[in-house]
This record gives sequence, structure tokens and C-alpha cells, in this order.
Amino acid sequence: MGAEHVEGAGGLGPLAARARAALAQEIAESGVRDLWDADPRWRAAFEHVPRHLFVPSYFIGVPGGYERLWGEHPDPERRRRWLRGAYADQPLATRLRDGELVSSSSQPSLMARMLADLDVSDGDRVLEIGAGTGYNAALLAHRLGDDRVTTVDLDPEITESARNHLAAAGYRPAVVTGDGTRGCVERAPYDRIMATCALRSVPTAWLGQCRPGGRILMPLSTGLLTLTVRDAHRAEGRFLHTPAYFVALRGDTAGRAPEPQVGGLPRRVLREETFRFLLTLTAGAMDAHEALALWEREGRPARERFGVTVAGDRQWAWLDDPEGPYAWALRGGGPP
Repeated sequence: MGAEHVEGAGGLGPLAARARAALAQEIAESGVRDLWDADPRWRAAFEHVPRHLFVPSYFIGVPGGYERLWGEHPDPERRRRWLRGAYADQPLATRLRDGELVSSSSQPSLMARMLADLDVSDGDRVLEIGAGTGYNAALLAHRLGDDRVTTVDLDPEITESARNHLAAAGYRPAVVTGDGTRGCVERAPYDRIMATCALRSVPTAWLGQCRPGGRILMPLSTGLLTLTVRDAHRAEGRFLHTPAYFVALRGDTAGRAPEPQVGGLPRRVLREETFRFLLTLTAGAMDAHEALALWEREGRPARERFGVTVAGDRQWAWLDDPEGPYAWALRGGGPP
């Protein structure tokens, strides 16, 4: 349903089908193939869900600003250009406000990796924080079923738009307008909680809405954190190796991370992606020069060596061991 129903408009249906198959193949070749082999239904979801219905218009960067592409442009070549861009393996800026990006469709290969790392099983109930265009919710609904998926966003314009996109594509998960940091208690409990927007700390309300043994997957700093929930007051886990950059969650009471002061640091160090991850993770808790000393002393640790623990009103990040010598409070999370 969905793709076959609407793709014939403007004669772009066959092109969309080919583009979708090509995107799925590109995602597989990007390093996701082994994850998809473990659950081939994720590949089927990417091959079926029509991404272009979720990005009827988007913005691309051009010198001096942005250019808008949309599917109803009177020029057929401009429509084809829009469609090709909709199936490129790249993030798409879908909503700007006063020149600031407030909503986007994430890079499909990153979405595929996150969905695979979510490690769902048949029958799982998933809460998504950050509705975006609705595309990620559609992929989840294709894999699990509409009634198993809830997506939440603070902005009513975004939720209304996502709901319309989902309906056009033939999917009807629950789309809720609300503060994502509070979850969605009326549809709890969940087996998995997935955030598609960046946060500074772990919203503790999520723990009480996720069953013991459930998983939370969320962007934090410039990485992806996976937490196993023990109970309503405790969760712990490590970062995946994958870099991740997302639009910040509106309504996150922890606010924006303080900008680290990097004066005097060598440029070669600032170009190191794992050091920038550490700088962001420790911002406000550790001086940049201290962070550099730690990074070099510990052999330039990769993301997988870092983790986070939530225990009641305390939450802290750590290197190697949650009770080890290297630990620091997350902003808004209390002392380690």
C-alpha cells in the first residue's frame, strides 16, 4: 500500500521504484549488510517505504543560502532532480525557521544502522522521540506494525506534517504532540525507545516507561548511546562506534552543551573525530586541555570505550568502567 497508490503522479513511479532499490543496495554496501542479514525485514522496509512521500520539499545548501526543491515543481527536470535527491544517501533539511534547521530527514544509512542496532523482535513496542518527517516511524511500522509504534514531537506543525506523510504512504502509527523528554506514558510500556534528536542527558521519565531489560538508543554528544534499562531508576550502557550528528531536541531541559574552550589546542588534534566526541561529552565538566591529556594518555580511546550510567537522580559518563577513575557528570544529571 502507499507506494503503489501514489507514485504514478507525474510519471515518476518507475523512477522512484528504481531509486528506492538503488538506495537499499547503497545502504547495504555502506556496511549494514551484515546487520540486515540478521533481520532481512529491515532491507525490505527500505525497499518498500517511499521516502519521497516524506520529503515533498527540502532544502539544499547553495552559495549564500539554501535552494528549495519540491515534487510539484512545474519543470519536469526539477521534479526528477527532487526525486533523485530524495533517494540519495544523505540527510535532507526539511524545515527551516529564521534560518535555523528545526527538522530534517536523517541520512538513510545511519537510520538503517540505528534501526538494526535497536535490536527489535516481533511484537516489540517502540517509542520514537522526534517525529521528523515520519519516515523513520514508517520504517518501524513496516517492520513491527502500526499499533506497535508511537512517535512524539513537541512541534504540532511537525507532528501534523508527519501524520499526513505517513497516511499518504499507507501507515498509521500513533503520532503524538508532546515533550519528548517526558515520553508518552499513556501508550507505555515500551520494549524499545529510540531518539532521533540530540540530547545532553538521559530523560529519566523514559526509564519508567521502558520495561526492565528494554533498550534505549539515543544520540548523545556526537555518538549513539545504547542503554539497557534495569528498572525505573537505573540504566547503563556504552556508545556505538558510529558517529552521529542530529538536530537538538526541543524541550530538553538540560539545554545546549556549553561550548568547549579550545584555544591553544593543535589543529591536528581538533580534526580528530574521537577527540571532538570527548570534548563534547565532557563540556562543562572538564577543561579542553585536561580532555586532551586524558585522550592521549589513554591511547586515543574510541567511542566504544565510553559509557553512561543512570542511577536515580545521578547520571554520569565514564571511560572503560562506570566506577573507574575517569567519570564526569552529564549536564543536568547530577554528580558522578
